[in-house]
Amino acid sequence: MPEAAVHARVLPVQTLGRYLIEDRPGQLPLLVGFHGYRENAEAHLEQLRRLPNVARFRVAAVQALHRFYNTKTGEVVGSWMTKLDREQAIADNLAYVARVIEEIEREHGPASRLVYAGFSQGAAMAYRAAARGVRPCHGLVVLGGDMPPEVASDASVTLPPVLIGRGTLDSWYTEEKMARDLDALRARDTTVETLVFAGGHDWSDEFRSAAGRFLLRVLDGA
Repeated sequence: MPEAAVHARVLPVQTLGRYLIEDRPGQLPLLVGFHGYRENAEAHLEQLRRLPNVARFRVAAVQALHRFYNTKTGEVVGSWMTKLDREQAIADNLAYVARVIEEIEREHGPASRLVYAGFSQGAAMAYRAAARGVRPCHGLVVLGGDMPPEVASDASVTLPPVLIGRGTLDSWYTEEKMARDLDALRARDTTVETLVFAGGHDWSDEFRSAAGRFLLRVLDGA
């Protein structure tokens, strides 16, 4: 009897996306954030709300589609993607982000400026959204996470001004990874600012201050 062959098949299915938005009256610039691995939109929104000058933005935090439990706390957390069916996951996530922006602008009107922010695994999502999004992006804030390879290797990609943060003790987003990202950004003549602070794989007050100043510069460019 011939040996049975196993074939992988993929198919689209509908799932539930979720985002948090801190509503403010008026037509405002929009700051959209992406949390890190084993985090959720609530945790990320709390960090974004601590940025100086963020009160001048409408702020949204997007929950990753792939949810699971933090076994230590019982919280529902998320992951943006894995290496399995990577290309399809990237396309799904980009379509999801586009839908979030569409819904926000349908409810509140067009945003005067759009900034993406990402922490850790969410940094890759912020880069992807800025590079492949359907709306022009005016600024990108990334902390503790690297540029995804499909963006870094695509010479046709243009990116808005970028602020990159890294803690000196961060064993995930290493000095070497940051150097590679800077090389890729400078090769595109992207305006890039960096902040290396004393700390690990986490937010710091020093980075928050730098991000607040960056947001003001984005507004000044309106």
